[in-house]
Amino acid sequence: MVSTEFRPYQISMKHQGTKHDNQILTQMRMWLVYHPPGLKDLELQLRNIKSDSTFDLVCKVLHVCEAPSGEWIFYVWDGTDTPATELQTLLDTEAVTPTPLHPEEAPLPREVLCTLPCVGTVLRVFSNRFSKEILHLQKDIYWARFCNITCKQEFGMWKGSLLPSSRIRLLSNEDGGVIERLKAYDGRFATQVHREPMASLHMASDITDVEFKRAGYTTLMESLTHGQVTHKFKTLVRVVAAYPCQGKELDSLLTGDYCLRLTLEDPTARIHAYVHKNDAVSFFGGFLTLAALTRKMNRLLGVPEPEDDAEEGIVGGGGRNPPWVWCCLKSYRLDKYDPWGSRRYRVFGTEIRD
Repeated sequence: MVSTEFRPYQISMKHQGTKHDNQILTQMRMWLVYHPPGLKDLELQLRNIKSDSTFDLVCKVLHVCEAPSGEWIFYVWDGTDTPATELQTLLDTEAVTPTPLHPEEAPLPREVLCTLPCVGTVLRVFSNRFSKEILHLQKDIYWARFCNITCKQEFGMWKGSLLPSSRIRLLSNEDGGVIERLKAYDGRFATQVHREPMASLHMASDITDVEFKRAGYTTLMESLTHGQVTHKFKTLVRVVAAYPCQGKELDSLLTGDYCLRLTLEDPTARIHAYVHKNDAVSFFGGFLTLAALTRKMNRLLGVPEPEDDAEEGIVGGGGRNPPWVWCCLKSYRLDKYDPWGSRRYRVFGTEIRD
C-alpha cells in the first residue's frame, strides 16, 4: 500500500515544505509501485525460464541492434541452455511456410555470429523502446541484470521481452552473480558430456545409428562459426520439422529425384539439413513401405503414436516433443564465388533404427 501522507518524521528548523515537494514525493512513490526492485527470489537462469512468467536475468549482453521494425534486440547469454519446447507447428504447412530458423527478422551477419559463444543459448530479448543503457551496450560487452522481463515461445523458439516496468542494470565482472555463472560455465565447458544440450542429458534416444561413433560432439553454432566452409561433424539435435513428411512425396524419396529437408535444432542454433536422394535409402534403413516410412518419420518428429482405432499417419497439429538424436552432417557450398552465402548442410552416415 502506498502512503499518501506528507508529514516528515524529522525536519530542520528552517524547513518549509511546498506543494511542489509533495508532488515529487508522490511521483517517487508511484514510480516504486510500477518499477519494483529486482528480487532474488524471482531470479532465473535461462535453463529455468517459463512462458509468460516475470523474472530477473543476470546475463552477458553480447550484441545489441535495432531491427527493421524499429524494435531493439539484445543478444544475451548466461552459459546455460533454454528448455526444449513442445512444438505446435502444423507439419503440412512446411511447403508454403517453412519453420523459421531464428526469432529475429533477418539472420546476424557472419562477423557478428562468429563472436557469439558456441555452448549455451543466446536468447533474443526484444524491446520497443530505447534506453540509455543501449548506448553503453553498443560500445562494449557488459554483464547486466535484466529486471522484470518475460519470455514466450514462438515457433518452438524462446523470445524474451522487456515490459514497461523492466529495466537494465549494468554489472561489474566482480559481481557475485557474474562470478557464479562464469564458474558454472567453466565447469561445463571443461567436460565433453556437459557441453551437450542440458535437456538431453540422460535423455538422448537410440533412434539413430551413426558412422562417426568415436567422433567428438559439435554444437550447431560451432559449425556455423567454423573457419572452413566444408567440414564434417557429429551433433546431437532435435528434428523440429521436415519436408516432405507424408504421403506419396515421402514415398518418392526412395525412388525419385526428391531430397528431404530437415529442420534441426540444438540450444545454440537452428539449421536446414538435407537428405539427398543417394542417401535416402540408407537414412531410412532400406526400401520401406509407405507405412514403415511414416512410422519412422513420426518417431523422428516426436509425433505421438496414433490410437489403435485411429488412422496411421502424420498428425497435422497438436503437441510434439521431438527426441534428441545423434546425427552426422557435412557442409558444402553451391557457389564457389559465394561460399558462405551458399553454404548448405547434408545428412550422411546416419540411419533411423526400426
